[in-house]
Amino acid sequence: MKLISLNVGLPRIVESNGEPVATGIFKEPKQGPIMLRTLNLDGDRQADLTVHGGVSKAVYAYPVEHYEFWKRELPEMELPYGMFGENFTTEGMSEDALNVGDRFRVGEAELMVTEPRLPCYKLGIKFGRTDILRRFLQSRRTGFYFAVVKEGKVEAGNEIELLSRDANNITIADITRLYAFERDDVETLRRAVKLEALSDSWREYFQKQIHKLTH
Repeated sequence: MKLISLNVGLPRIVESNGEPVATGIFKEPKQGPIMLRTLNLDGDRQADLTVHGGVSKAVYAYPVEHYEFWKRELPEMELPYGMFGENFTTEGMSEDALNVGDRFRVGEAELMVTEPRLPCYKLGIKFGRTDILRRFLQSRRTGFYFAVVKEGKVEAGNEIELLSRDANNITIADITRLYAFERDDVETLRRAVKLEALSDSWREYFQKQIHKLTH
């Protein structure tokens, strides 16, 4: 497993439906070591902290393998690393193989897998097309977020080393599946709400799902 590209960017104002919108989705690859802190990488910020960033979403990672899929889906588009707003473009990591709570070392930092990325309208702004939101979710190629367990310098080319697997065996793909595709899987929902690594907002959402299905 490897960190192929390290991408950062500061929020900028863009126009959407004639209105100014602040977004931090525009990321560009950077060479050399960058300090990864509890909330983000140096030189990187999120614009809307109500839905982006925070401790459980400090780093957004997107598998380099998905780029081939999107190049086939969107042959007319340029797709440089960072296109999906990711901080880490990774190799050898996939949503169906990563458990929520898995821990990794990258460079000097230690990270924990927390949750999938749900597309917001700003992905549509970046791609210049609103259908990308539906297609992104339908593809189940969501990427995943990390919380920073230990701060440290990271850089493109770093190996990504597995430190520990979470014993609950709920994958990032499972969270997306429960949210968008199989909302009535009560057994897995009950397991998901017990995940300490999953954010409170996700667990509360799944708890409501269970209540709806069982009452």
